[in-house]
Amino acid sequence: MGPHCVKCCRRQCGMQTCARQPHKQSKQFKPFTATNCVRSPEGHRSTRAVAVKHDDQDSSRWRQAGLGLAAATAAAAATAALGHLVLPAQAVTNEQLLFLEAWRAVDRAYVDKTFNDQSWFKLRETYLKKEPMANRPQTYDAIRKLLATLDDPFTRFLEPSRLAALRRGTQGSVTGVGLEITYDDASRTGIVVQTPVPGGPADKAGIKAGDAIVAVDGTPVKGLSLYDAADLVQGEANTQVELTLHPPGNPKAHHTVQLTRQKVNNSPVSYTTCLGAASAALPEGAASDRKLGYIRLATFNSNTTAAAQQAIADLKKQGVAGIVLDVRNNGGGLFPAGVNVARMLIDKGNIVLIADNQGIRDIYSADGNSIDKDTPLVVLVNRGTASASEVLAGALKDSGRGIIVGERTFGKGLIQTVVDLSDGSGVAVTVARYQTPGGVDINKVGISPDIELPTDPVPTGSKEVCNYFASDSAPKLFG
Repeated sequence: MGPHCVKCCRRQCGMQTCARQPHKQSKQFKPFTATNCVRSPEGHRSTRAVAVKHDDQDSSRWRQAGLGLAAATAAAAATAALGHLVLPAQAVTNEQLLFLEAWRAVDRAYVDKTFNDQSWFKLRETYLKKEPMANRPQTYDAIRKLLATLDDPFTRFLEPSRLAALRRGTQGSVTGVGLEITYDDASRTGIVVQTPVPGGPADKAGIKAGDAIVAVDGTPVKGLSLYDAADLVQGEANTQVELTLHPPGNPKAHHTVQLTRQKVNNSPVSYTTCLGAASAALPEGAASDRKLGYIRLATFNSNTTAAAQQAIADLKKQGVAGIVLDVRNNGGGLFPAGVNVARMLIDKGNIVLIADNQGIRDIYSADGNSIDKDTPLVVLVNRGTASASEVLAGALKDSGRGIIVGERTFGKGLIQTVVDLSDGSGVAVTVARYQTPGGVDINKVGISPDIELPTDPVPTGSKEVCNYFASDSAPKLFG
């Protein structure tokens, strides 16, 4: 939320859990918020829930994410008590207690209850007896080894410094090269670009979503964790870094790019009204002034909900003939922000389903408080559209509310939660996967567009995009 992603500019993905009670409907749009956990008569958590990626705005409200899954909710409390653990007869040291906190977090929340076809309890006893835990570095190593047995690159240990960096990830500006990276699906050891931040150093250098990173300053990245790879890319502002990359599926075409690290501002929302748009870019029956609304959603952070609400309401007030919602190279961010934007545009029906390996689902639904449920809508997507952006695109597609135009999206359908450990470190745990309202699991598959269109020629700046939609090159967007 991401996720399995890591921003190479100190933005990393993780989630924690809590459930909410549904708020009452009103005539005005209300972003959903987290309150207390509730149980249904069947003993499961309420199907109303929240899920956040990268959130650190109000730790007492969110902590970092929300999921209504009973197992995931229990994980957030794993650091408070060790529950029914049966400890070895010998005295348990403070270092072993920290190890047990990490073990317990996975035991309670992990999506695969076979734990990669191994006895999780037996592993606990084996590690307590055989792994050295005389000091904190040894304990951290033991936790990393334990998590590695799951063969899940996204369930990982977060040292205090990395957990702190994760929690700084929603402030809207970061220092780095403006890249979000993830694992190559084929090898699970290679590193690929998930999203270049629009306007960042990497984007200006022509780096694309899907490009494989071979080396950083000559150091090969294959086999490194996402965090270790990100550490190589990160550095002080105004310093240089050299990336060796190649296009997807074409390792012989590798090339090097010199980048200057800098502060990258990623404003979540920008919008404009394009006058005199070409007929091809407008829905049928557009008024003579040919007004077309354009909204660019660059990321989902703590400011996205309010900014998107203003943009949608303003364009509706202006009476635009149609709206182009651009989520190209939007790698996600705060999961609730994606759900909130969907609720602004969809008045009824489901938005996203969340399931674990036992089929338990949380359902995020429209609440009847949409801002604009009628204006014709097109959603621009590409390979850099991931996570919360795919939740939004999937909801708009399956509900029939919007037409998806562009390229197949990235395909990030896993959800992680971050559980705090008592020393300031944490464990990111894969707890669930999400599906579109139609029940489509998009992980590693993505969302297919209704209209395939190369999106590279479509600019993102307000003036440039309006000129493009008014030109003879404007594509047919509304079918």
